[in-house]
Amino acid sequence: MAKRDYYEILEVSREETADGIKKSYRKLAVKYHPDKNPGDKTAEEKFKELGEAYEALSDPQKRALYDQYGHAAFDPRARARGGGGGFHDPFDIFRDVFGGGGGGSIFENLFGGGQDPNGPQRGDDLRYDMQITLEEAALGCEKEISVTKPDECDHCHGGGAEPGSKMRTCGTCGGRGQVLTSRGIFSIAQTCPHCKGAGRILEKPCKKCSGSGKHERTSKIKLRIPPGVESNSRLRSSGNGEAGVRGGPAGDLYVFLQVKEHEIFSREGDDLLCEVPVSFIQATLGAEIEVPTLQGKATVKIPAGTQPGMLLRLKGRGVKNLQGYGQGDLHIRVQVEVPTHLNAEQKHKLAEFAALCDGKEMPLSQGFFEKAKKFFH
Repeated sequence: MAKRDYYEILEVSREETADGIKKSYRKLAVKYHPDKNPGDKTAEEKFKELGEAYEALSDPQKRALYDQYGHAAFDPRARARGGGGGFHDPFDIFRDVFGGGGGGSIFENLFGGGQDPNGPQRGDDLRYDMQITLEEAALGCEKEISVTKPDECDHCHGGGAEPGSKMRTCGTCGGRGQVLTSRGIFSIAQTCPHCKGAGRILEKPCKKCSGSGKHERTSKIKLRIPPGVESNSRLRSSGNGEAGVRGGPAGDLYVFLQVKEHEIFSREGDDLLCEVPVSFIQATLGAEIEVPTLQGKATVKIPAGTQPGMLLRLKGRGVKNLQGYGQGDLHIRVQVEVPTHLNAEQKHKLAEFAALCDGKEMPLSQGFFEKAKKFFH
């Protein structure tokens, strides 16, 4: 089968610049790389073609020969004319173009995973679960928590080496932190088993932390809980996570809040609801009663003729909005309490009251039974 034109393979014109050729190669090489297309023989062949085409056209001398002689420029017999006479491994070309020639994993270097294993590394973030009361959630508060976590070793200051000792380059990986294993056309990067990816070996590990640069320590951390938080709200305490490595910054501590159920109040958004019992005398004649709020007690007027379940509102006595948009309300739901355990005299007085009633004093009952007459035939 006749070989395809190198310019066609790279999807560029013959007038394309060197930068344009490289840009097109990078795009197509990522698209057809075998690691992204496992088991796809067509993609594998295209990847090889791309490597061959790029190697020929990226070199000014080889490109000039190709423009003059075509594929014949790279025939072994063309060596006398200064031709290449052969091509390198397409994976080597890929690593060179993407800056992975140091031996790291191809796609780690391509997508940002090629972090210097010897450089500073940020510590991990940590999670802490905390329960708070409804009052604390609604009004805000300050809390102090104890967190046991890996902190920087105060003996080696996070370096992992005994003071005065040195680090030496790992002889297995040459300081790269990874070793390459070739399996056919594939090159697989693995963490160096000797230095565990660090690239360096401690001559004398720190006696206190055994070379980890960290040791467990319990810290007291103060937190400010803003008013208006709810269950599953998350607070971030910057720099109070796990210590970094080799001078890297510490991670963050994330505190997840869970608000306990309240014995009197229930919450709906920024509003609170409280069910308050009143006697049927208070509901009938009207009264002023004291009710609880999160800020203390308040006085509420019960209108004469109040029915069970009626809602009364105390404006601004709810929960402060977390974003600062005002404050919710407190809703009082009236529960009319029916008396029990009446003595003989109390029952007699109620019977007298019932005899004086003609039904007009209970319009709800009167209206209901008027509508229900047809069901009683």
